[in-house]
Amino acid sequence: MLELQSNPNCITYIEPYVNRVVEDFGINEEIYGNILISLTEAVNNAIIHGNKEDDSKTVRIKLLEKRNQIAFQISDDGPGFNVDELPDPTAPENIMKLGGRGVFLMQQLSDDIKFMNNGSTVEINFNLRNKE
Repeated sequence: MLELQSNPNCITYIEPYVNRVVEDFGINEEIYGNILISLTEAVNNAIIHGNKEDDSKTVRIKLLEKRNQIAFQISDDGPGFNVDELPDPTAPENIMKLGGRGVFLMQQLSDDIKFMNNGSTVEINFNLRNKE
């Protein structure tokens, strides 16, 4: 498990962590990019929105090995949120907004995503077998 202080500067720890996981599992480049972007978005959301950049709170990343999959659970100490209440970033009124695309990106880049603990934990799954 990787634990990070809720400081935006800690985002820099994500890439070396993902690099180790990719090396350990022999993950291809396409999946690597999807994992890196998804984890960066999830940790950024946890730090900024979940923990409100409170240095006394942590973000935890847990790696789960599944059959032909790996999953990452990212948890924060915040109250959570309702994913169904997020605005659609593809709606015309939201296209020009600067934020609000993190969850959408994670949904598009992963093979499965689940929100648990009232949204304070997200599990992002990636298939390791090549898609045929």
